[in-house]
Amino acid sequence: MNYSVPDFDVGIIGGGPAGSSMAAYLAKAGVSCVVFERELFPRPHVGESLVPSSTRVFKELGFLEKMEQNKFPYKYGAVWTASGSSSSAYEHDWEGLSADCKADIRFEEREQPGVDQIHTYHVDRGKFDNLLLHHACGFGAKVYEGVGVQGVDFDADPNYAAIKYTIGKKECSTSCRIVVDASGRKTLVGNQLKWRIKDPVFDQYAIHTWFDNYDRRAMAYKENLTNYIYVHFLPITNSWIWQIPITETITSLGVVTQKKNFAKSRESREKFFWDCVASRPELYAGLKAADQMRPFTEEGDYSYAMKQIAGDRLVLAGDAGRFVDPIFSTGVSIALNSSRFAHKDIIGALETGNFKREAFNNFETTIRRGTKNWYNFISVYYRLNVLFTAFILDPRYRLDVLKLLQGDVYEEQEPPVLARMRSIVAEVERNPKHVWHNLLGDLTANAFVEAAA
Repeated sequence: MNYSVPDFDVGIIGGGPAGSSMAAYLAKAGVSCVVFERELFPRPHVGESLVPSSTRVFKELGFLEKMEQNKFPYKYGAVWTASGSSSSAYEHDWEGLSADCKADIRFEEREQPGVDQIHTYHVDRGKFDNLLLHHACGFGAKVYEGVGVQGVDFDADPNYAAIKYTIGKKECSTSCRIVVDASGRKTLVGNQLKWRIKDPVFDQYAIHTWFDNYDRRAMAYKENLTNYIYVHFLPITNSWIWQIPITETITSLGVVTQKKNFAKSRESREKFFWDCVASRPELYAGLKAADQMRPFTEEGDYSYAMKQIAGDRLVLAGDAGRFVDPIFSTGVSIALNSSRFAHKDIIGALETGNFKREAFNNFETTIRRGTKNWYNFISVYYRLNVLFTAFILDPRYRLDVLKLLQGDVYEEQEPPVLARMRSIVAEVERNPKHVWHNLLGDLTANAFVEAAA
């Protein structure tokens, strides 16, 4: 087939936050682009809590007004809780650090450049993703839902790539100058090119559902914390529960644990969920009094990287480029910021006619730096386990940790607070008699960071 004239400048695989925000940026700038989404929106999706860095993208795309109009719950900060069985963690301090079984932080404590509101949002992803995809369509992006892409032919023509898909029984092809893989954890093109690197450390699984009429005050230890995101530590090592408001009455709850803890059968997995929740009696009582709205859903194969996240005529955006453990709600933020950085390189490539990997270097360098910081942060977080609250509570480190939690991870090669946290962990590890030694988690991520850097 002769692709002397491409069908579109940019073809985008996937209509989630990465694909739809990319389409919105490009179409807003006058670039002809098409989105292929295999599902029909709206559809349920996990990853329901945003971080404040997302606000920059919403402002640039003129989407903030729609966020407000749709009355998504405001998210003002985060809360960490631990069970009474972890109380020994809080009987000792060290070098001025003192952990607590309860800790919270508000986003407004640190002024964030480019973000002029003190809240971000919790979202129903079915509704949110649908709104963002329609927003891109409003700028002129062409959108096809219910169309699953099979692969991309980068050799179909020396000047273009061809996105391959089927409609009914008909095999179809669309040509474009640049392909954006925003296919999420399916990592369609990354898998096709054999770029995917599985994380040997964060082998995490989750089981989750929604509850109606759960009283969020059950775990709120002071006023005005009911609309925060909660991370409930569990007595099971490296395991935790998320608690995310979806509406005034609906709450998302999910148990995250390592694969070795994860039960095999569906029935035993549901029992595992309730057994985990039962380790936090106040939470258990609150959920048993609430109404479960959805069947349990499972997520696995969490953390991975790609050998590269750009190539000739190719950009991998959001989860298609890398997925890091979800504990700090990074997924949507990385997706949106992938588009924020990459669309500039894509427009530059279209202007110059240079579609080699080097044309996307700014994007690749920036996103790799940011996701590596996320990964390092999560690695030391899991190693600290319940002791992490010591850094939230200590004024020496509080704002530096908050900067990471706000999603500002792309500027520095490594924030100094990460080096400090890692040095403390190393000192505790080396001394079996240290008062914190037996309280450390057992995840020790090292080689993967370098392999995927």
